[in-house]
Amino acid sequence: KARAAREGRNPQTGAALQIAAARLPGFKPGKGLKDAVNQDVSEA
Repeated sequence: KARAAREGRNPQTGAALQIAAARLPGFKPGKGLKDAVNQDVSEA
């Protein structure tokens, strides 16, 4: 996934600063993981 460049703030001083664009790994869970995680929900 791509994250666009944006303006942020230093919380300590309040000064504006530029946050650079970044690429992040995306995660898409498969059916097996979804079923395993949601198994407890249907039983509860």
